[in-house]
Amino acid sequence: MSGVGYGQPNAEGAKVSQRSQKEQPGFENDCSHDVIGAAVEVQRVLGTGLLESAYAAAMAIELHERELAFEREVPIEAVYKGRPLGIAYRADFVIEGSVLLELRAMDAVSEAHRAQLLSYLRVSGMKLGLLINFHTFPVVKGIHRVVNKL
Repeated sequence: MSGVGYGQPNAEGAKVSQRSQKEQPGFENDCSHDVIGAAVEVQRVLGTGLLESAYAAAMAIELHERELAFEREVPIEAVYKGRPLGIAYRADFVIEGSVLLELRAMDAVSEAHRAQLLSYLRVSGMKLGLLINFHTFPVVKGIHRVVNKL
């Protein structure tokens, strides 16, 4: 499903290198390095091929061990033209109140998944999102950083 031309966000260009993100204001307290380390540890212990829910539970344990503040299954409400829409989606994790984390356990992540994360960022008002696919080995090749330029 392509959202280009239909009012759907296009995630092309949404990814920004870590180096340029660190140079931008608002990324100085970026905890994504710790989150990625947690994902690497989860995949090291569990491997690939499990359900997303198993990886989410393990990530919660690993984030707690790394003393990162997080919430799971966070309801995010949307507003359309000044009118509330209610809950638009539930974020898998919100870490340190600033990083939106979405987990996947699938063969491949598509451009549509990155566009979806960008929509989540826009609705939530957050700037940084991580999309982590645990079925990619090594997991670092399945991590996508998406930035909402607001």
